[in-house]
Amino acid sequence: MPNNKKPKSRSFRNVVKVRLIFVSSLLLLFAVSLIARLANLQITQHKTLLAKSEKQPHHGNLKTYFGRGTIFDRNGNELATNLVVESVFVVPQEVRDRKYTSKVLASALSQNYDRVYKEVSSKKQFAWIKRKASTDEIIHLKKSALSGVRFRSEQKRFYPKRELAANVIGFVGTDDYGLAGIEHTYQEELKGVVYSQPIEQDGRGRNIQSLASLSRSNLGNYDLMLTLDEVIQFTTEYYLKKQVERYKADSGMAVVMNPNSGEIYAMANVPQFNPNNYNKFTPETRKNNTVVSAYEPGSIFKPIVAAAALDKGIAQPQDKFFCEDGSFKIGGRSIGEASGHKYGSLSMQEIIAKSSNIGAIKIAQKLGKDSFYEYIRKFGFGEKTNIQLPGVASGLLGKRKNWNEHSLASISFGQDIAVTPLQMVVALSAIANGGTLMEPHIAKALMRDGKIIKEIKPKKIRRVISKKTSRQMMEILKFVVENGTGKKAAIDGFEVAGKTGTAQKYIRETKSYSKTEFISSFIGYAPADDPRLAILVMIDNPKGRHWGGVVAAPVFVKIAEKSLRHLNVTSSKERIFILDRA
Repeated sequence: MPNNKKPKSRSFRNVVKVRLIFVSSLLLLFAVSLIARLANLQITQHKTLLAKSEKQPHHGNLKTYFGRGTIFDRNGNELATNLVVESVFVVPQEVRDRKYTSKVLASALSQNYDRVYKEVSSKKQFAWIKRKASTDEIIHLKKSALSGVRFRSEQKRFYPKRELAANVIGFVGTDDYGLAGIEHTYQEELKGVVYSQPIEQDGRGRNIQSLASLSRSNLGNYDLMLTLDEVIQFTTEYYLKKQVERYKADSGMAVVMNPNSGEIYAMANVPQFNPNNYNKFTPETRKNNTVVSAYEPGSIFKPIVAAAALDKGIAQPQDKFFCEDGSFKIGGRSIGEASGHKYGSLSMQEIIAKSSNIGAIKIAQKLGKDSFYEYIRKFGFGEKTNIQLPGVASGLLGKRKNWNEHSLASISFGQDIAVTPLQMVVALSAIANGGTLMEPHIAKALMRDGKIIKEIKPKKIRRVISKKTSRQMMEILKFVVENGTGKKAAIDGFEVAGKTGTAQKYIRETKSYSKTEFISSFIGYAPADDPRLAILVMIDNPKGRHWGGVVAAPVFVKIAEKSLRHLNVTSSKERIFILDRA
């Protein structure tokens, strides 16, 4: 009987061998394909796929604003700093219920529902819903635990003193760019970093990466110290606001400056605004009118013509000028005294003390058009002051060749010329400090980690009048306060030099001067013989009483009294007491 077992076994082994070869071939082919695919993904398509992956919901780029420089007053008090806040964004692909999520977001963040729904329903990888939300908004929203809603920490600009010096400091937008004031002028020095960071998240949407690697050492920006004095600024704003409210005026402005250095101690505007919520206020309210707006100065301009005449040597303080008994015709135009007085002969000193318009004209006529124009320019009118603030106006001064027969007369008592309040303070400071025009400045130093990196020093522009003229003008302006229209500017224990002003407002529609609207002013310095402060107060359109000596001078007194005390300037009574004790 034949033996069939051996052939059968050989046939089985052949089948198994074929199958193994087939499977091995498949595995080898799969391995080769896998390696080829991996090579294609990691080498050939690496950049393309990486770019796509970064756009995926779990991996994106979010910009974070971090580390804007702090702004201090001259004594190190913070005027602008930063707070850590949270911003809200969504990953649309992860939102389960778009309508419900949009409703909750819009309600919690006070946003428009349609806009939120549009973002939530978009095909974006992520979409901002609200940047730098309030703490209460974030707390309320986090309780909802909405799918696809994420939070991101940023820094928000914060002004701890609210309205204090807001028109000077300015404010920043959502993207931390300075939009006004010092924040705008010193944007490059103050700006922090805009950190575009890949944000990886875990399964619960929590950020894996953080900003821990960022520190002050790699921000490259500065802190800024201003010349402003918080106490003097507050004092100036407080008393200016009270007077504006008392007389129901349209607005008020005040500037306090060190006449010897050009440092601005205070720069006030009323009405005020809160830069923490700047978008709730009108652009008009946010303006810094002390530098961006120009006004006809009225009688506070008369010291300019007097100083020019003295310095030119064409008149002396006691020289007499006939004031035409209160009515003077020039080219068919009749000019009278604002007070209605009918003055005969007055000395130059009396002309300034009594604020005679006709007297000022007579001085200007003796000085002459060319010399008067020259001194006006030397005092800095008609050109920008170079203060480190945006929007600085140059005022309005017609070219000498375009002056008509009325120009010399009108400008002598502060009409037909427009000046900024700061220009006026700078000019008076040149009279006060011995005759040198100083460049006004409001930035004192750039700092880092509490150390001064760059100091901004006082700058002399030019000599305007002689020291002798400066002393003569001091005596004239003291006489104004002691015996003239500025009696309400007197300060117990200090000699004050100053000048009142009551300027009629020019109405463009009628091309004439109003008989009911005025700008009431007082400008002066103290102590007169060793000035530490030059101060201008202007109140626009007070109701009821409008004389500068009545409306503006009392504000000058309050500011000067408090500021001199704050600066430890001793009064004459204190000096006598010290000498007696010695």
